[in-house]
Amino acid sequence: MSQPEVYVSVREITEVHKKKVQLKDVAELWCSDSSLAARLNALTVRTIREEKDFRYVESVLDLIRLIRDVSPSASVNVMGQADYIIDYRRPKQKNRAWEWMKTAFVCLVCFFGAAFAIMTFNNDVDVTSVFEEIYYVVTGLPSDGFTILEFSYSLGLAVGIIAFFNHFSKWKINTDPTPLEVEMRLYEDNITKTVIQNADRKESGTDVT
Repeated sequence: MSQPEVYVSVREITEVHKKKVQLKDVAELWCSDSSLAARLNALTVRTIREEKDFRYVESVLDLIRLIRDVSPSASVNVMGQADYIIDYRRPKQKNRAWEWMKTAFVCLVCFFGAAFAIMTFNNDVDVTSVFEEIYYVVTGLPSDGFTILEFSYSLGLAVGIIAFFNHFSKWKINTDPTPLEVEMRLYEDNITKTVIQNADRKESGTDVT
């Protein structure tokens, strides 16, 4: 009998909403034996008993042991990291009103925060006086504060922000990820690495917290 080949690609972090977590929830599996692949995908890798949201750090070695228990002769090939995270979130009913309130709050904070930052910058470098001086030098007339310079500056500021962030509503200038998407991905990667490292420290008795 030929030795079945099993390839497992484990996701770094997986969000789940059920207490019985199966192998197919945390990894992609390919096997030369389709019936064996179905059995392996249905394996339970963790049963969550706590009634709270929590991130569980798991080892790929445990997956290998489970696979070998089902098929001792299988050749298991693991791709990816050695540890992964099961991010358990209790199933909750969506509250549309609360979601809209949070979105509106974030939009207001971003809008007024950005407006305050732009105003303080303009006052700091005295943009108003610069525009008045340029307008007087070019036209020979005093500026009333509502000239083509102020209009062009305001329009250019909005266009520049949209171009830099490469995102406006559902429209994107190109297929590149936006700076916000890049920063969020870096933040998620740092969170994942920190959770795994903290778990390793606690297990080894060298937890700095």
